[in-house]
Amino acid sequence: MLGEFVKVRVTAPMYSFNKHRGFKYRLNYGVVEGLSLPKNTIRGAYIMGIHHPVRNFEGRVIAIVRRFGGKGVVWVVAPKSTRFIINDIKKAISFAEGTTGYSVECFYESSCGAVVFREDERGKKQFLLIRNKRSAHWGFPKGHVEPGETNEETAKREVLEETGIEIELLPEFSRRSEYTIQGKIEKSVVIFLAKTTQEDYVMQQEEIEECGWFLFDDAMRTLNYDNDKRILTQAQQYMLDHHI
Repeated sequence: MLGEFVKVRVTAPMYSFNKHRGFKYRLNYGVVEGLSLPKNTIRGAYIMGIHHPVRNFEGRVIAIVRRFGGKGVVWVVAPKSTRFIINDIKKAISFAEGTTGYSVECFYESSCGAVVFREDERGKKQFLLIRNKRSAHWGFPKGHVEPGETNEETAKREVLEETGIEIELLPEFSRRSEYTIQGKIEKSVVIFLAKTTQEDYVMQQEEIEECGWFLFDDAMRTLNYDNDKRILTQAQQYMLDHHI
């Protein structure tokens, strides 16, 4: 369902009142039409990105909200021109769903991380790479943006959580990498350049399979994705141009 376009017939317009549950709708809410679903399946959908009451709406499914305890599934639908991540969605539906008791699978994901470098005893730059347990690919430390965080704060927190290394960002350098995961989730990642004096790392056991310091040529051979290789090449050139 994620990424698909559906039609929603609005049954509870924005600003209407739900007498049974005692709240006012802050989003338009309706019924997804034209789907072949099992009997008794909830067809409800919240509509984000529209700021006035509507009767009908056609848009993209950007999230699936799965209520715990067998209480069903509802969708979140939005215009194609908009982009909402999990923090936006959970905040928007909290008037009806609360903040717990469900999981959210999103069409859009946003993460931040860093190309982290240090100088070895010979004065040569080494770059920090990790291999994630879920993907089994080598890349840069990174992770999802938490509510209230800036991109820079996310990058510093994620590097520290995944590797135990504290970093200093060079804010003049940042690159965005966009790609699709398993053909259904669109991911956007902001990568900063950061330095550290630490050599020893402590891997986050739940997330990280391997971690290591690599010279530039070795890092280029180790990275699995062209987007990461492009960013590392640009970071290296930036450091050369600015005598870092």
